[in-house]
Amino acid sequence: DRSPLHDAASQGRLLILRRLLAEGYHVNIKTIDQVTPLHEACLSGHVACVRALLSAGANVNAATIDGVTPLYNCCASGSVGCMELLLQNGAHMHTLHTHFPSSMHEACRRGMHTHQCVESLLSHGADPDHQVPHLGSPLYVSCLHRHTACSKLLLDKGASVNAGKSGESPLHVAARQNSTDLVSVLLDHGAETKLRDGNGQRPLDLAPPGGETHQLLVAFEGNDFSLSLCQLCRLRIRTVIGRARLKQLPLLPLPSLLTQYLEHT
Repeated sequence: DRSPLHDAASQGRLLILRRLLAEGYHVNIKTIDQVTPLHEACLSGHVACVRALLSAGANVNAATIDGVTPLYNCCASGSVGCMELLLQNGAHMHTLHTHFPSSMHEACRRGMHTHQCVESLLSHGADPDHQVPHLGSPLYVSCLHRHTACSKLLLDKGASVNAGKSGESPLHVAARQNSTDLVSVLLDHGAETKLRDGNGQRPLDLAPPGGETHQLLVAFEGNDFSLSLCQLCRLRIRTVIGRARLKQLPLLPLPSLLTQYLEHT
């Protein structure tokens, strides 16, 4: 039930796409699963086709029967160029129904390949703590898939370090997976080591015994002053500033080193 317009959008054939639109093909024509040509262009990362479809009136927030939007497909494909076009044309970053797929969570799930997508969403005002019941927080998803750089980005943009899923924190999942670098980043951002999950276990209880992560957590818990005064001051200042205003730090008349310190860079 796919139309020639769907095929042209999927294959990035701009001239054919324009000709089909000129011949009268409806820009929002749908398959039986409610997939539009814009969905196809975004999934394949064809920026020129996305631009042409939007100019012709494509519905930027069209959803398939599974709730997938063009923006979600951008996150799945890692196409920042297509994403920017959608956001500039009114794409919703968070769906109204929490059981629908989440663009932010998909970008965090793929992390390594879509790090720029996460950054783009955050720069357009996406909530780094947007909770989806069956997925948890974006940070939890990023940690679940062991994406250290993506997790650090979320934390630097104000994500709650202890926000997870069903009582399990990001530190729990990072410790369970023996991801030492990720555990270190979470601890540096003030992760609580004594939180217990639904089974009453702390992150230390989940780390493989004797492993590097286990040793790191043992050393951290055994030190009454695990965070340095410098780290504690930074966390306190960031809390007072508030997540919504963290992105405005570079605009303040502060020395560059102080700005970098507060941004965790």
